[in-house]
Amino acid sequence: MTKGLGLFFAFGGTALLACISFFMATGKPWLAALFGLLSILFIGAGFIVKAKLRKRNK
Repeated sequence: MTKGLGLFFAFGGTALLACISFFMATGKPWLAALFGLLSILFIGAGFIVKAKLRKRNK
């Protein structure tokens, strides 16, 4: 995985996790749950991209 792509997934995942804490603090649990699901999917997508790129480079 290139550094730029890794940085994108790192900052994107961190931003989504920060959104979860923000929505929990503001008392909107349905938005916190939505962003929780989105963060799991985004982080999982990062692992999938990493595995595919690693497999392609072998």
